[in-house]
Amino acid sequence: MGDEMLALLINEEEKREIYYLIKREMDEILFDWGDTRIDIAVKQSMKKKYDRLFELFKRVASERECLEYLGYQKSMTKKYK
Repeated sequence: MGDEMLALLINEEEKREIYYLIKREMDEILFDWGDTRIDIAVKQSMKKKYDRLFELFKRVASERECLEYLGYQKSMTKKYK
């Protein structure tokens, strides 16, 4: 699959549901991030997933909320690139 641009029309209720699902998934990754039993390779995969989710989150969340999660993203990057 290439870098095609896709458009999606959604209503406000659907936007809130997408927001909730993405936020819940990012929160779950952040919760698991602190688990020392998780291997570094798995954490690198978690970081990639978090980054993809954050890109989607920026489309449905406020700037303030994005800044909060951006802080977590930066702290994840420092430890595992």
